[in-house]
Amino acid sequence: MPVPDFVDAADRSGGRPQRLRPLTHDLLANVLGGRGHTCYTDPDGDLVGSWDGNLVYFLRLGEAGAILQVRTMAASRFSVDDVPLLYAFCNAWNRDRLWPKAFVHVNDDGSARVCGEVVTDLARGVTVRQLDQLLDCGISTGRQMCAAVAELRP
Repeated sequence: MPVPDFVDAADRSGGRPQRLRPLTHDLLANVLGGRGHTCYTDPDGDLVGSWDGNLVYFLRLGEAGAILQVRTMAASRFSVDDVPLLYAFCNAWNRDRLWPKAFVHVNDDGSARVCGEVVTDLARGVTVRQLDQLLDCGISTGRQMCAAVAELRP
């Protein structure tokens, strides 16, 4: 796994202890950029990326913004008539896999889609390597979920 250019020499060496940092928008953007991922900031101030047409949001939640949520929204859209199928998919996914937690979201226009999320409390801080691993987990497992959802389309 490549180490982003902005990390401290102590972090780069892989030795212990690595410096814990607060979770910030800039840290998220730098770690994602260090992996070569292109993301943008949406009007709400959240980082968003797209993989295979699926949106991935990198959200900081909680009072201090110390809870990381990597939320994937599958590009495949379904009708509300498909919601039971999507619930069955999510139940099976959540039973068989740890990440991401899958759930059904019904949009205001009546369409439905599957979303997934990986959530981690980072109130005590995070090293660059830990954040890189968490983001990679959220992106890679979210992409796997979206590929499986796409196979549900007739």
